[in-house]
Amino acid sequence: MRFKTGQKWFDDLMPEGFHVPSSTLVSGPGGSGKPLVGYSIVTPWLKKGGDVIFVLTSTGQNFVKKAMKEIYNVDIDDYKGNLKFVDFDIDLSPSVDAIEVTGDGTNKANLVNPEVWDNAIQMANNQINHKSESGTLVFASALNLFLFSKTYGESILKRLREIVEEDKNMTYLFTVSTSAYKEKIGTLEEAADNLMFTRTEKPMKLFLKITKMKEVNFSKQEIEVPLTTEDLQTIKSLAEESRTNLIPRITKI
Repeated sequence: MRFKTGQKWFDDLMPEGFHVPSSTLVSGPGGSGKPLVGYSIVTPWLKKGGDVIFVLTSTGQNFVKKAMKEIYNVDIDDYKGNLKFVDFDIDLSPSVDAIEVTGDGTNKANLVNPEVWDNAIQMANNQINHKSESGTLVFASALNLFLFSKTYGESILKRLREIVEEDKNMTYLFTVSTSAYKEKIGTLEEAADNLMFTRTEKPMKLFLKITKMKEVNFSKQEIEVPLTTEDLQTIKSLAEESRTNLIPRITKI
């Protein structure tokens, strides 16, 4: 099975779509709009009846809802039966027993521990209705943040690499920043089925290039993604905030 986004600028690059299930990695410097590219895949996935697990690392639900509404005109509250949120909560113990389910159904967990990651994702998947042939898409941004953990950095990197290379139970869409641990991020880039790179130019222009796709034809032409300066500035500010607030705390785990 193959999935096409239905967006001309994206489908011009990958006219055959991408295989489902598969793994896609969007890589690039911090603040280069990677989550916005991710939303460009998540949005049509939801509209076509697919299930989505949002793994929130440096963003909250409110940001996701606002971005999806303002940029893609999608109210994710309309898809409650098809999606779940897994929130990276750095204040929780990195243990399976510490996973929490909030009143609104969000799963909170300290995801730096690969065992916690696996359990939190599986729990979320079990809570979805699963009426779609395309299955579940797991969308997680800024996964490079986990690598700052002194205790779990290496083990979570190993687990993420195994997921993108071997796990075909679900479709994975991950974004990672190359601003730190570039060589380690490179191992994820090598393992992923599909690989895309973003970069920005002043005044706030976002560019996307696909360099690898599994068993489908694609264009290696770099394009400018049709998003506004305001959209890109929001992502840039968010990336800077996560580096300032989250990284010092993750290094202590």
